[in-house]
Amino acid sequence: MKSKRVLAMILGAAMTVATLAGCGSSAAPAASSTSETKEAASSDEASASDEDVTITFMASQDWVQDAELELGEKFTEETGIKVDYQIIPSDQYENLLLTKLNTGECADIFCGQSSVFSIVSQFDVEKNALDLSGESWAGNVDEAAAYELSVDGKLYGQPIQDVSACWAVAYNRAIFDELGLSIPTNYAEFTAVCDAILAAGKTPIYECVSDTWHHTCWLEGAIAATKADASLPGKLNNNEATFAGNAQLTTLLTQLKEMADKGYWGDNYMSNAYSDTATSMASGEYVMTLYNQGLGTEINAVDPSFDIDNIGYFAIPFCDNQNLNVNPCGPSRFIYSGSKNADAAKKYLEFMASDESLAYMTENVGKFNQLPYKNAPSAYSDVVQDFYDRYPEKIAVFQASVKYFNPQWMEMGTNLSAMFLGEMTPDEVLQDIDKLRAEQAEAASDAAWN
Repeated sequence: MKSKRVLAMILGAAMTVATLAGCGSSAAPAASSTSETKEAASSDEASASDEDVTITFMASQDWVQDAELELGEKFTEETGIKVDYQIIPSDQYENLLLTKLNTGECADIFCGQSSVFSIVSQFDVEKNALDLSGESWAGNVDEAAAYELSVDGKLYGQPIQDVSACWAVAYNRAIFDELGLSIPTNYAEFTAVCDAILAAGKTPIYECVSDTWHHTCWLEGAIAATKADASLPGKLNNNEATFAGNAQLTTLLTQLKEMADKGYWGDNYMSNAYSDTATSMASGEYVMTLYNQGLGTEINAVDPSFDIDNIGYFAIPFCDNQNLNVNPCGPSRFIYSGSKNADAAKKYLEFMASDESLAYMTENVGKFNQLPYKNAPSAYSDVVQDFYDRYPEKIAVFQASVKYFNPQWMEMGTNLSAMFLGEMTPDEVLQDIDKLRAEQAEAASDAAWN
């Protein structure tokens, strides 16, 4: 696999570079690889009405990267269509989105997490989103990602992020070598690594509970429960099993609480912010964090002396898990069915799914190694490829395999916070997941809960 530096050289000949005010030194490519003649034609085709159009784009924080904002500037240059990005704090986004959908006042483009379950039960895309199956880029969407965005064979959304990346424990390889540590293969080895790091005067793990959502990502280790019982997702979907009482899930939450209780997350984990992860890891004060496979690039951006390949990854070892958690679901763009600017919004989606835009996103977003499109380039580093190769068995996370799990992500985050503070037990957290799933199933008139 070629590194991103090599990829940049390969793509350079096909990219039209333009310096964008307010976006640093990065420059977005043209919408196509054709040069001045194409751009002139594109300019001629932009109608006066296009020049007066502003499409609104509503998303949760961290779903729209700086590289997309840069491409948005280029899109406006080429079409005359302006884009008003409305970025909402993650702990407020879902409630605000559902309110806007229910009141019929949603943005032209709204974002939501894909899932064959939640796009129906949560977003009601057949009513609230446009069918995008006939768009020029639709056939390029990765089959697994498209499945999670489709209802009755109709595609309603466009993937935004790399779904090949997964949440794993990212670690500072140099500090591991300095302390003589090895990648842990079970929970006992994981705690031994954390104890050794504490003894060296460093904080083992950077965690950021204040964002409400990040610490919930540790639950992706729940794939250990599927490994123990492959039929569990099906049983949960048919209301034949519960979260409460499951030995693997109880153990997972108990071990998660132990992380905080033993000081592995340091003193400030309740107030730490996700946006400070790269800076905190660059300092060397923290040795590990839960992140996707772009952390090395992000740390290098804040500290150029930090080698991108100094960050390695290993699977979440709760419940002695040694399988890779995979998820074809992720943040996605939808066009609101009530949009008065639907044609302009479709042009934006077409622009973002072009060869050049996908290449630009891959090159300029550290955590994007393989976007879920057939026409997107691959940019896995040797370190990341080694991580994927180390775990040949892959299991779908509950967000993709279990109904009514992903829509309560923030509620689970709130309950886990209460668990860390001793206000809820692991059993009570699991009981609340069952309670919320039942409420959502009832609202969806799910026959399995009748």
